[in-house]
Amino acid sequence: MKRKLEISELIFKLLSYLLLTMFAVGCLYPFVYTVSSAISGYVEVRDSTIVLFPKNVQFDAFKDVFNDNVFWNSYTNTLFLTFYGTIWEMILSIFGAYALSKKRLLFRKGFNFFLVFTMWFSAGLVPQYLNYLATKRAFQGIGIMDDKWLVVIAMGMQAMNIILLRNAFEGVPSEIEEAAIVDGATELQVLSKVYLPMSKSILATVALFFAISRWNGYFWARQMISKADDQPLQVYMRLRLEEYSDPESTTNWQLSHSYAPDSVIYALIVCSIIPILVIYPFIQKYFAKGVNVGGVKE
Repeated sequence: MKRKLEISELIFKLLSYLLLTMFAVGCLYPFVYTVSSAISGYVEVRDSTIVLFPKNVQFDAFKDVFNDNVFWNSYTNTLFLTFYGTIWEMILSIFGAYALSKKRLLFRKGFNFFLVFTMWFSAGLVPQYLNYLATKRAFQGIGIMDDKWLVVIAMGMQAMNIILLRNAFEGVPSEIEEAAIVDGATELQVLSKVYLPMSKSILATVALFFAISRWNGYFWARQMISKADDQPLQVYMRLRLEEYSDPESTTNWQLSHSYAPDSVIYALIVCSIIPILVIYPFIQKYFAKGVNVGGVKE
């Protein structure tokens, strides 16, 4: 038999649902506005008359984007950085977190302190840039000239995600590891056969964090990638935005296009977030559990 809710509980639930609905609408509105602006006409976008739904619907802005070979090249570069960058970062983070989770590790407390210390204090942009520049020269010295690999390897460590994995590994019962060692398992087998299968939620969560970070990476990609053909999608979008910010360019555009230059930027934004929208629903079930498992130390 269901218990009848008291007035205070009912008010609390109604307020909770109301606030969550407002929050959801607030999160969804920018995406709806972006799509509407991407498919609206020139005058409507220029005069900012779009509030929610599109006006004077046209899809020429998307045609402009899809017919641009530079867009597809930058998209491919972003996929490259995201795919290989996520794999590289996961490898480093898994091995680092596994080692730091072991109490038998020599100087374990010191290593953990220095890991956390990097979250409190950083050397700054200039020393970090000089460090990446030295890495680039080292790559060139061994014959690796592709700046994309520099971004993949140089951006391979994030202290917060290593801590999440470390905390999750510390939550694995030691009895299971001891049983595997008694059966003759090596350290690598214990990691791959015991720890990783029991940490699927946090692994999926951290992989998502890494992938989003690499997909949205702009600043260091622009600083370290010198070749125009190797620039990722975010840099390409920024260059298009700078191009359309020129008043003379905007005036010339109006004479030959039925859609606003801002519509092209909105179309680029929509295209850039499609992969994340496609992937996220498949790993959403791991997300909340993974953060809880990795964020709480037992």
